[in-house]
Amino acid sequence: MTEPASPPSLPYHRLARLTGRHRWWRPLLGLLLMTGGWLLLIVVVDTVAYGVGEASGRPERPDGSVDFGPLPNTVLDLSFIALMLPMALLAARWADRRPAGSVSSVAGRLRWGWLTRCLALAMPACMVLLAASFLLPAGEEESAAANEWVGLPTFLVSLAVLAVFVPLQAAAEEYVFRGWLMQAVGGFLRSPWCAVLPQAALFAAAHGWGTPWGFADLLVFGLVAGWLTVRTGGLEAAVALHVLNNLTGFGLGAAVVDGLTSEETAADLPWQMAAVDTATILLYAAAVLWLARRNPPQRLATPLPATLAHPVPAYGVPRYPAPVGYAAGPYPAPTAATPYGGAAHFPPPPYGPDAPAAQPPAHRPADGRAPQ
Repeated sequence: MTEPASPPSLPYHRLARLTGRHRWWRPLLGLLLMTGGWLLLIVVVDTVAYGVGEASGRPERPDGSVDFGPLPNTVLDLSFIALMLPMALLAARWADRRPAGSVSSVAGRLRWGWLTRCLALAMPACMVLLAASFLLPAGEEESAAANEWVGLPTFLVSLAVLAVFVPLQAAAEEYVFRGWLMQAVGGFLRSPWCAVLPQAALFAAAHGWGTPWGFADLLVFGLVAGWLTVRTGGLEAAVALHVLNNLTGFGLGAAVVDGLTSEETAADLPWQMAAVDTATILLYAAAVLWLARRNPPQRLATPLPATLAHPVPAYGVPRYPAPVGYAAGPYPAPTAATPYGGAAHFPPPPYGPDAPAAQPPAHRPADGRAPQ
């Protein structure tokens, strides 16, 4: 008797089909849940922040929000973006009916060892960006006051706070664009590029329309991050580069007076910085792929049964303990034909307290005659 063929393994962008419950309407429900829940959380947090600011007598900014100062305002803005992270996980769990960890990687979790290796590879790229920001000529619109040092105590405090909130903001963007969104498209289309291209364009557009060079740089980042996610089976490589890249940018802003008040984004990069940033992204991608060939991470996931309400026991057969009074199990699951788990495992009825007591075997004489 031939055993049934096991279902084919799934790459990262196809994990929306992990449990076999994928339907055409589930991504739409997930999008509604994710965006609606995120906007609701923003309203709640913003209302609380406004109430605290009014109670403490803080001034208002031109957009009507409360002005807490450069660093608190930056933290609040980062927190608004970070709220997308739990909503992306909930969209996968509630709308797609699959484990939330499948958004992290094909292993069903964030692979911390692989993330650490990717962070080590991203550090040289960020050092190049940091050096380029000092060596490249400044724009004509920048004044001398824009480069005034804030002082070491202020800078260290700002850096410590940013080191907490920037990773959450960067990870949230990765979980939405390279994570849930790419898997939502991959649930319908097999080609990885069909899943990578839309999220890259949306990622660049979400940062605003600045310079053409800045938009092109963001588009390259989205493409490379999406491709690395598919090739390595998880978000770790994209998260590592995004976190250190943003930490470098916010750290430079925190080092100068009023640097954190700037409304410029990565879309506003001049062509010199965009060229350097694009080059470092490509070099980082080459380093990650080289490391992935030497120490390959898990790239495929095994599909789970659609009715996975309980963990699947060993050998794929449910096991039950033995009834009271019988030898230790485990025994096969009861069925309609064998409600007690199979006649081979249990003596014939009657069962329970009315069953006759077991009698010791009769003594047979040594000559083999039947007892008298």
